[in-house]
Amino acid sequence: MTDTVQDTPLVIAGKEYSSRLLVGSGKYKDNEETRLATEASGAEIVTVAVRRSNMGQNPDEPNLLDAIPPEKYTILPNTAGCYSVDDAVRTCRLARELLDGHNLVKLEVLADEKTLYPDVIQTLKAAEILIKEDFEVMVYTSDDLKIAKEFESMGCVAVMPLAAPIGSGLGVQNPYGIRFIIEELTVPVLIDAGVGTASDAAFAMELGCDGVLMNTAIAGAQNPVLMASAMKKAIEAGREAYLAGRMPRKRYASASSPIDGTFF
Repeated sequence: MTDTVQDTPLVIAGKEYSSRLLVGSGKYKDNEETRLATEASGAEIVTVAVRRSNMGQNPDEPNLLDAIPPEKYTILPNTAGCYSVDDAVRTCRLARELLDGHNLVKLEVLADEKTLYPDVIQTLKAAEILIKEDFEVMVYTSDDLKIAKEFESMGCVAVMPLAAPIGSGLGVQNPYGIRFIIEELTVPVLIDAGVGTASDAAFAMELGCDGVLMNTAIAGAQNPVLMASAMKKAIEAGREAYLAGRMPRKRYASASSPIDGTFF
């Protein structure tokens, strides 16, 4: 019988999740495509850009929550498009009001429109305010270990370093930096931004990430629903490969079949 390793669930803010794939809800052609892709992904946590999405504040427009109902998914409001502490904090407060006291949020404070890199100084300030207001903060940040540890120590429930610029599809650009963060932190570490295809997601999981959040990689595919299905499988395969433990890399060949005891 093949030996197996019993995996543990992903736990964020005290809640268990069986899927390690988190998905966004933007950039789809309509709510129906959002619904179908989300279902195909198997994701249980779905991010919503509060400033760009209708969650009931505009009754005459389609409500995104009809496609991703809170009864079925954990809605993760995010502060996409915020470039200041005040905007990010205000957006989280609005999300809590719209979602009847929901406290789990994804915080991002961006530095500039060209790179969409996180402004870590402003993000630290916003996180401090939100945590004092009893928000459970999952934070988008750089791949800097010191900054990641600071977010953990202040009480963020998950740290989410970028793999590459948002929407770039470049995949993990600094695997060593990501690995350092994984090894040092005790809260979940999830890749956020930069994944382009299934192999990128699998690689992130093989590094030991607790999960991956993506939006454009799915919504920007020629067939978003099929890509969502591919991402689900990639996350699962990458996680299994990480748990299995890959063979060591070698400079030279090594025969697959042993030669001990051969007769000629």
